Amino acid sequence: MEARAQARFVRVTPMKARRVVDLIRGLPATEAQAVLQFAQQAASEPVGKVLDSAIANARNNLNLDLSNLVVAQAYVDEGPTLKRFRPRAQGRAYRIRKRTSHITVVVEELTPTEPKLVAASAKASTSKAAAAKPAAAPAAPAKKAAAKPAAKKAAAKKTETPAEPTVEPKVEVLTEAPVETVEAVETTAVETSVENTDAAEKE
Repeated sequence: MEARAQARFVRVTPMKARRVVDLIRGLPATEAQAVLQFAQQAASEPVGKVLDSAIANARNNLNLDLSNLVVAQAYVDEGPTLKRFRPRAQGRAYRIRKRTSHITVVVEELTPTEPKLVAASAKASTSKAAAAKPAAAPAAPAKKAAAKPAAKKAAAKKTETPAEPTVEPKVEVLTEAPVETVEAVETTAVETSVENTDAAEKE
């Protein structure tokens, strides 16, 4: 059972009214009234009046329980646009569009048996899924068994690949020559110089 209420030719733009209507769609009726009471938008006042009217229709005309009412539908249609003109400079006239809206709210009674039906359908779906799982279970070990040799081959390839040789930089250590070698070099230099002088004298 559902009850509806509609307000036509409301002097609110449809875009502004739709922002408020989206806040209450799907909420319980009492909660929707609280949301509209504290909403900051100016369009919340006409939308709240339409919601109150729909709740009153459900309670008085259809004898529905207020605690079970839910906002089933809430939408805004565009009404006729009033065209006005504003005088501007140099004799011009700018058009002003004063838009109107048709606001509709539908409330529906949510019976207590509906959640039980939803829970029963959820249990049935889970039982079907559980019954379907054992049939597909034996295929899983075969996949795992097929995956293990591949993993072993990959590990063997990793171990077979030789490690790249590490090149250590060569460091040359310069050591001082012993004193004896220096003296030997000096004596040989003196001897060669003496020999050269003797050879020159003989010539």
